[in-house]
Amino acid sequence: MEENDQTPPSEEMQPLSVTPSTSPSSNPTTPQVMSLEERFQLVRSVGEECIQEEELRNLLEKKPLPICYDGFEPSGRMHIAQGVMKTLNVNKLTKAGCKVKIWIADWFAQLNNKMGGDLKKIKTVGEYLIEIWKAVGMDIDGDKVEFLWSSDEINSRAHEYWPLVMDIARRNKLPRIMRCVQIMGRSEQDELTAAQIFYPCMQCADIFFLKADICQLGMDQRKVNVLAREYCDDIKRKNKPIILSHHMLPGLQQGQEKMSKSDPSSSIFMEDEEAEVKTKIKKAYCPPQIVEGNPCLEYIKYIVFPWFHEFKVERNPENGGEKIYKSFEELVADYESGGLHPGDLKPALAKALNTILQPVRDHFSKDPKAKDLLKRVKGYRVTR
Repeated sequence: MEENDQTPPSEEMQPLSVTPSTSPSSNPTTPQVMSLEERFQLVRSVGEECIQEEELRNLLEKKPLPICYDGFEPSGRMHIAQGVMKTLNVNKLTKAGCKVKIWIADWFAQLNNKMGGDLKKIKTVGEYLIEIWKAVGMDIDGDKVEFLWSSDEINSRAHEYWPLVMDIARRNKLPRIMRCVQIMGRSEQDELTAAQIFYPCMQCADIFFLKADICQLGMDQRKVNVLAREYCDDIKRKNKPIILSHHMLPGLQQGQEKMSKSDPSSSIFMEDEEAEVKTKIKKAYCPPQIVEGNPCLEYIKYIVFPWFHEFKVERNPENGGEKIYKSFEELVADYESGGLHPGDLKPALAKALNTILQPVRDHFSKDPKAKDLLKRVKGYRVTR
């Protein structure tokens, strides 16, 4: 066929605009009491890494309602990082005046053979995810947070989506796409299907399709977000998506870099019973006086302190008595010196986590729809 070097489809779409608003008061979700610097610091605190900070500051200054995007494959039960850390991050973003689009990536889960590629099961898992975020306290009032199903959105605007995917694929060599397979929990050495090679081009397209100003995903998704910025260079697009990559919580056992849904002992699930949480934390790797690579301390740093702004340890008077830590640094100093023992830290951590998770347990035990969803999801076999 004859080649036709047309304008890239992404240039025809709405740009990642940062033009100043003439009437900030017309946007009810824009905080009126927070300064630009306060908003910047709050948004920046979500990410372990930000590419680029000056672009983020400029965006917050000039765009009244920045759009943040995060996406999840509905691939099984939700662990505490997806549930609690995501809720903490979303609530920070909405407080800073952002709109958050959560991409329920059902088609992507199917491409990646989750739930055996059964789309009906994948959609059930997606409904379960939404129920958890509502129950744990995600700020979804009004239109601050929007849950979007990839299959529905892509089907309704296929004329926008697929030309964009094709253009991204056309402009990148296979080795560059292969470097992105980490986003699916795969490695370049894995034997991949053609669908899984197609996946990174689609995820890159999602960013522009959703008109996202900020990609707020985990560090494990960094490579495809960088691919989106490189694509902007290819098509001479000035406003690039800002990458705000959050920390990845490790698994509970020694040497586990991230939680695994296929290994229940590696993570706390959002609807785990109180006794299950206690048992998992009791068995978790937590060497005395060692901070580096200690998953229990990571849970305290990234979940307990952001949630409660303190960490309470209850001990017998002969073991030091009750102590309330007001900062993670104070706790680390005590732990490294031996002033705080794992035998006291673990019960305190389990108690804090159970307090956070109790509303979720209540919801899934009392709400008929949620109860049915959980029963079905627990019956599904996790596949890779």
